[in-house]
Amino acid sequence: MADGPATGPQRALDPSLYGRSEIFALERANVFAKAWRLIGHESMLARAGDFLTDDLAGWSILAVRGKDGAVRAFHNVCPHRAGPLAEEAQGHCEGAITCRYHGWRFTFEGRLQSARDFGAAEGFDPREHGLSPVRLETWRGFLFVTLSGEAPAIREMMRPVDASWTDETVHPFALRRSHTIRCDWKVYVENYLEGYHVPLIHPGLDAEIDSANYTVHMEGDIAVHRAPSRKSDNVYAGYWAWAWPWLGINVYEHGVMMERISPVGPAETRLDYLYFFDPQRTDELAGMLKLSDAVTDEDLRMCEAVHRNITGSVYRAGPLSPRHEGALAWFQARLKRDAGYPA
Repeated sequence: MADGPATGPQRALDPSLYGRSEIFALERANVFAKAWRLIGHESMLARAGDFLTDDLAGWSILAVRGKDGAVRAFHNVCPHRAGPLAEEAQGHCEGAITCRYHGWRFTFEGRLQSARDFGAAEGFDPREHGLSPVRLETWRGFLFVTLSGEAPAIREMMRPVDASWTDETVHPFALRRSHTIRCDWKVYVENYLEGYHVPLIHPGLDAEIDSANYTVHMEGDIAVHRAPSRKSDNVYAGYWAWAWPWLGINVYEHGVMMERISPVGPAETRLDYLYFFDPQRTDELAGMLKLSDAVTDEDLRMCEAVHRNITGSVYRAGPLSPRHEGALAWFQARLKRDAGYPA
């Protein structure tokens, strides 16, 4: 698909790549299935049998802490007749993982322990009916999964974040919040990857940071955001990062919010916010949430309007600012390389 002339500024993605189910299917197979996905933090699984579930663009994932202390991930699918092993976002299973459909039980290592009341069946071998494992790795205690065996180690991918966000303290998990936006996931990511819009639609954030000196640059697969503070008692610490293709890291003065950008469909995106906050400063959490909610609401309204306009019949791919939209240009070029869009 044409993305503009060969000369002049790089142009945005063709609008025909937004809001279409066939394009979303390509992204699901060629981008989401190969990417690292944050599902939580080790501290959220304190005891053997504690679990987390997540939806990775249609693939349901279960992570559980074993009796040996290790956290393992599996597809949240019973090998008997595809029943769910767990349905809650977070919980505890006592002694074994039990399918909610027919009661098959599995060890925390994924082996079939009991096929409840199954009866005698010639040739039935329990060893052939274990759970399907999913690759899981940790970074700073955060749990990441991927369906790809070829994705680089998550620690390697996150090296640019380690170099910039040098305080490795991760405070306890405080709360989870979710918001739904009626837009293609790419619209929201593109909004996240530039500070060009900050002084126009984020007055609260603009009062905290010097948006005239807001910079975003790519380091490997990480977009590093920096913005000088305007005052000493900011809620934000002036540092954000984005990790390909759908994770935002928002560092506050007394905690961090991990922002999972969750594609639901070609015109729907869910934002899952996981807050980790200093327990000695919980009285200041309200201020962080107030500013976070205001910025989210401002972005939500703008992204929904942009989605409507991109998927209308008037917009043609516009030029990207070399000064402000370099990371956005990188993201779109990476998508064109990886997603397998039609020519």
